[in-house]
Amino acid sequence: MERNEETPPFLQLRDATVMRAGKPILMVDSFSLGEGESVALLGPNGSGKSTFVKLITREVLPLHRDESPVRFRGRPRATLAEVKACVGVVSSSMQDQISVHLRAADVVAGGLYGSLGVPPRAKDTDKARDRALASMSKIGVADLAERDIMTLSTGQARRVLIARALVHDPCVLVFDEPCTGLDPEGMYYVRSSMRALACAGKSIVLVTHYPEDIIPEIDRVVLLKEGRVHADGSKRELVSDEVMSELFNVPLRVRHEVMSSPSSLLRHSRASQRVRAATLEADSDIEAAELMEEVAGPSREEEYFSLVSTYELLYTT
Repeated sequence: MERNEETPPFLQLRDATVMRAGKPILMVDSFSLGEGESVALLGPNGSGKSTFVKLITREVLPLHRDESPVRFRGRPRATLAEVKACVGVVSSSMQDQISVHLRAADVVAGGLYGSLGVPPRAKDTDKARDRALASMSKIGVADLAERDIMTLSTGQARRVLIARALVHDPCVLVFDEPCTGLDPEGMYYVRSSMRALACAGKSIVLVTHYPEDIIPEIDRVVLLKEGRVHADGSKRELVSDEVMSELFNVPLRVRHEVMSSPSSLLRHSRASQRVRAATLEADSDIEAAELMEEVAGPSREEEYFSLVSTYELLYTT
């Protein structure tokens, strides 16, 4: 991604080391995330992905050095409040912690207060709920606003948490293993939400084990292994049989598909419903295609990567 040399990156890590019980669990020599840039952090369990995310969100701090190892927009000591205002987080672990009966809209509004729901003595609660409904509408879950969060399916609740992460309009959204525990439908909608947000200009930081989670809008991949950055480059370069096998320490094969998709972001948005209805009334296929191109833009090739299942490999190697 091209950057203005005069504009500092949103995040810069240099010689950042995180310790636990006297041992280093993450060591990052150099990493930067530009404004509006998206990246996927890919690696096995225990590789340091979650710790890397906590460096971004300031939930953990690196060893002190004379020159700050972490800089936000060029500043060596951004406050936690400043970072939280810029970053939203979606994680399956947050969903696991929800064990109380709350309206979905209140869970989303709680993102403005840093709490699970709306605090009893909170101010401007009406405005907070209005913002929550607006955020839920963007993700396509406004119809769930009055539902008890405990009664939602795993996929529905995950999309509500995306709306929560978006409610304060951050410029960076961290998706920490967002498809864990989801069925194919849930995965589809979560990935569609990531695509729409990336196309809206949000910077997406995706943490995952699986290349198939990497949406077409993310080209840069950072591989983590044993607490270090193993590689940093394009997904076409790094998501390969050889590199994935080395990363995960088992023989793996990568499926690479290229598809032409003129309107994939619109399929399940409200805009897509209007477009599909209009195309049904079009006088010809040509008119329908012109309408789709007007709304979605011209066709473009999109790349998708996935790992051949280990079950399948047992019988083919």
